[in-house]
Amino acid sequence: MKKITIKNWNELNDELFLDTWDSGINRYRSTFAYRGVSDETYEIQNGISRLGKPYPTMEQNLLKQFKKYAHKHVVERDTEWHWLSIAQHHGLPTRLIDWTYSPLVALHFATDDLSKFSKDAAVWKVNYSQAHDILQAKESKSLKELGARIFNVDSLHSTIPDLKALDSLHATSYDVAIFFEPPGIDERIVNQFAYFSALSDPYMSMNEWFEKPHVKGKVDVTKIIIPNTLKLEIRDKLDQCNFTERVLFPGLDGLCMWLKRHYKPM
Repeated sequence: MKKITIKNWNELNDELFLDTWDSGINRYRSTFAYRGVSDETYEIQNGISRLGKPYPTMEQNLLKQFKKYAHKHVVERDTEWHWLSIAQHHGLPTRLIDWTYSPLVALHFATDDLSKFSKDAAVWKVNYSQAHDILQAKESKSLKELGARIFNVDSLHSTIPDLKALDSLHATSYDVAIFFEPPGIDERIVNQFAYFSALSDPYMSMNEWFEKPHVKGKVDVTKIIIPNTLKLEIRDKLDQCNFTERVLFPGLDGLCMWLKRHYKPM
C-alpha cells in the first residue's frame, strides 16, 4: 500500500487521477474505486463490523428481517444482491462498503464534516480491476466474457448468486473482494456515481485485506492523506465546482445539509 501526504490542491488532483490512462482504448478511463474519510485514522470497515462482536447468523438475520418488513416492490428483481444494495443504501448494516467512481465525490466526503476539520482526512484509491484479477478462474472468467472489469447486480448474481456462495470462497480458498454497481434506484445513488465492495469474510476490514499476501503488491492501493490545513481550501473549491450535498443528496434534506454547512462560520 502506498501512502502519500499531499501539499496542495494541484498535487492532490495529480494523485487522484494518476494512472488512469487506458492504453487499450487510448482514453483516460479509470479502474480505481475512491472512498473519502474525514479522519485519516478511520479504517475501511463495513456496517456489520461496526456493530461490535459478531455472531455467525447476524448478517442473515438482519437481511431476513429487512426483507420481512420492507415493501416487496422496492427491489426490481428478487435477488440477494438487489436486496443488499437497497438495504445498504438505506442504512442497514451489511458487509457492503460504499465507493465511488468519482474522485471529487470522494473528496466531498473527506471534507463535508466541519466538526472534523482539525483532523487530517484521506481518500482511498483501489484498483478494482486488479482486485478481480485475483478471483478464482470461474469468477474472473464471467467478467472477461462480458468485456467488463466490474460486476453489476445481474452479472454478480449469475456468477456468485448470494452471500452463501461468497462465503464459500472464504472457506475454500483465500479471501477475495468483489466490486459491483448497484441498480440506479434513485438520484442519490446515481449522482454519487456509487458502487459497492464486499469481502468473502464479512468481519474483515479492507485494511486487513490489503495486507494479505495474495493481495499485497498485486492490487494498487493508495491512501492520499489530506492535511487539515488544506481542508477549507478543498471544501470551498468543491463547492464552487458544485460538488455539494444539494447535488449529491437530491431533495430538501440535501438542500438543508448544504445550507447548514455552507453558512456555518469557521
